[in-house]
Amino acid sequence: MTGTLNKVMLIGHTGDDVKMHYFEGGGAIGRFPLATNETYTNRTTNERVTNTEWHNIVVRNKAAEVCEKYLKKGDKVYIEGRIKTRKWQDDQGNDRYTTEIQCTEFTFLTPKGESEGGGNMQQQNSPAQNQQNTPKNDNFASQSMAKEEEEDDLPF
Repeated sequence: MTGTLNKVMLIGHTGDDVKMHYFEGGGAIGRFPLATNETYTNRTTNERVTNTEWHNIVVRNKAAEVCEKYLKKGDKVYIEGRIKTRKWQDDQGNDRYTTEIQCTEFTFLTPKGESEGGGNMQQQNSPAQNQQNTPKNDNFASQSMAKEEEEDDLPF
């Protein structure tokens, strides 16, 4: 194979509300932590063990604004994107690295009544779809999800 692939798919719970940063040109970036869990039974002690992995999620522009509006701490969400590592310098001038998930697609999985912002809706980061996927009312969101589920072959 000559090509490469950088693709991440996560289902987890948000560790905080979306933190937004706006730029002069009108762009925006939203950031939030996402927790994924791995649970297994220790064979020697028969004890259930849960390991939590934290991921730094980055969403851009209109998609970030949608996340800020509908996604709250503790909500369950499906994230699709790519891994990116940034290099930066701390206050002492030391090089530091941060690994993030650059989100390209997301689906809210928490039922609407179970959180303040909830709601089931899928959002992609392509400019043509950003305007189309913003919910106008509850019927639009449920119709959009039903249509997406018919076209999607993912098991969840």
